[in-house]
Amino acid sequence: MSFLHKFSHWYFNKKALPYWAIVLADSIIIILAYAVTYFIFRPQLLYWPDYGLSAERLELIGWISVRLLIFLVPYLIGMRIFKTYADIFRYSSFIDLLRVVGAMSIGGILAWMLHYPLFVSRQFYIQNIRSFEANIRTRDILVATIAATFLLWLTRMIVKSLYEVSFTRAEAKSAFIYGVKGGGISIAKSIRNMKPQQFALRGFVTDDKGEANHVLMGQRVYFLDDKLIPLMKERDIKVLLVSPLCSNALRQNQAFQDALIEADIRILMMPKAEEWKEGDKIEPLKEVKIEDLLPRNEIQVDMDAVGTMLRGKSILITGSAGSIGSEMVRQIATYQPKRMILIDQAETPQHDIRLMMKNEWPDIQTETIVTNICHRDRIEQIFSTYCPDYVFHAAAYKHVPMMENNPSEAVQNNIEGTRIIADMSVKYGVKKFVMISTDKAVNPTNVMGCSKRICEIYVQSLNHAEKDGIVEGQTQFVTTRFGNVLGSNGSVIPLFRRQIQAGGPVTVTHPDIIRFFMLIPEACKLVLEAGTHGKGGEIFVFDMGKPVRIADMAKRMIKLSGAQGVKIQYTGLRDGEKLYEEVLNNEEESKPTFHKKIRIAAVREYDYTEAQQQIDALVAASHEFNDMETVRIMKQIVPEYKSQHSKYEELDKTTEVETN
Repeated sequence: MSFLHKFSHWYFNKKALPYWAIVLADSIIIILAYAVTYFIFRPQLLYWPDYGLSAERLELIGWISVRLLIFLVPYLIGMRIFKTYADIFRYSSFIDLLRVVGAMSIGGILAWMLHYPLFVSRQFYIQNIRSFEANIRTRDILVATIAATFLLWLTRMIVKSLYEVSFTRAEAKSAFIYGVKGGGISIAKSIRNMKPQQFALRGFVTDDKGEANHVLMGQRVYFLDDKLIPLMKERDIKVLLVSPLCSNALRQNQAFQDALIEADIRILMMPKAEEWKEGDKIEPLKEVKIEDLLPRNEIQVDMDAVGTMLRGKSILITGSAGSIGSEMVRQIATYQPKRMILIDQAETPQHDIRLMMKNEWPDIQTETIVTNICHRDRIEQIFSTYCPDYVFHAAAYKHVPMMENNPSEAVQNNIEGTRIIADMSVKYGVKKFVMISTDKAVNPTNVMGCSKRICEIYVQSLNHAEKDGIVEGQTQFVTTRFGNVLGSNGSVIPLFRRQIQAGGPVTVTHPDIIRFFMLIPEACKLVLEAGTHGKGGEIFVFDMGKPVRIADMAKRMIKLSGAQGVKIQYTGLRDGEKLYEEVLNNEEESKPTFHKKIRIAAVREYDYTEAQQQIDALVAASHEFNDMETVRIMKQIVPEYKSQHSKYEELDKTTEVETN
């Protein structure tokens, strides 16, 4: 290893040079600029006839040296004003250039003001050089200032370049950046400042033909077309770094995603600023997940309206430790409610929620309660004690096969629990009750979906009963209906991820099964939006985008993981499962709303008294744990409930015979 390499490695492993060292180095550069400028305009002084060190010559050298040091003072003042000594050369930027220019400009102006009173007098001339203009003149100051500015900036650029060369490892992966605006430039700066350097920037990618074929930060900008992937292979590009501004474009471009995955090119994304939480260690790049690649559009909500509804209010959330409930807690907490009453029967995750609220939102009065929503007396005590203004009801059993085998529990938790929460909301003057439902409630084929449909029926009929004066109360009941959420507890993506890590096989129930998906934060945003604008009695249906084939998603996850030899195994549809989910019933129509991704389902309305009687009979049957009788009553309440891949299909046959 050469001395230069050893020195650069030692230097760049230091955090930064001390201030005095930077001031000393900059001072030497300024003096050097003045000295060179002085002798350029006075070449005669370099060819003194007397080559010895005469007294006159020594006097001249001393005269010049003292005045150069005096002229350094104005520049030191400029450096102090702009704090150029605080620069870290290896990270120099355009802002640092402006600071150097400012410091040198101030120094030059002060030097020009200084040279008149000090050096105009002829008494400083030396007898033997009267023919020379020895005094420092305005032109000297101007040229020396420009030269010093250039040399100071050049020094910083050389140090920065040496730093990049010193820490560019041979194993650094060649990378393209997708995005040429602010986000792409931020990524480029981030990877250049990494130590040790992980990526070697080789170019930028853009969707805009007008931006293509230009040069940015010394690298060419390439247009995203059919020629890009072959070019990336040819140039041995291993990584595509995606700017936040281009993440949505990448999600919509399935063909480009597939081509990248097939070419074994890693995809890394920079998270958006709103995803960074205060106090978090900001990681500039993250490994892309399947959730990041599913096609969906950004969701914008009326944050001001949501804030107006929630700020300073008392909010009760059931199922607060679940996937949806916990995200509802996080989003609602940002609007600074006065109090949050959080209910869940899962002790450990509820404890985690308590710690989160204590650490991140200590100013919000938070009550974390462990209880079952079916415990009427306990629920009434909670409502009477805290008198919530708004209720978000997310508690429910959701796993289709589990509820197919435990219909009594589905009825008691989902239906009876919902009725208790709804009734208490009316009794204790809750302003608005927002229930989270599912697309499985549409033309249900399983116990879970039917139980949620009956929940919808009850809260909607209760809302109408209030308006008709049958029930005394002013609570507005709003229902939100959407499909699967990505990454929720027990969902397919975490399951596939575990199976891939274990080496496979990845189990898919059917090659043609499709599902709608939505990110948990996006779903919760729409719940808040619907809850804010709902007037009572509506069933809001969310636009879930295009359905996703589960088998295709499994294949993409396997390729993204880089795992070799992982197989997909088809296991057959589970009890109560259907190939596709619906958002609207065949007989339902929908109406547009205040938000382009939210519509109102025009569903059949049920009489409250009749619904109450039917649910009473259903709950009574569930407490006898007679599965067949329980499901039979469910089918009476929801005639469109037709079981699939289930032992309860025989009840449908009996119903058909009775009808005929």
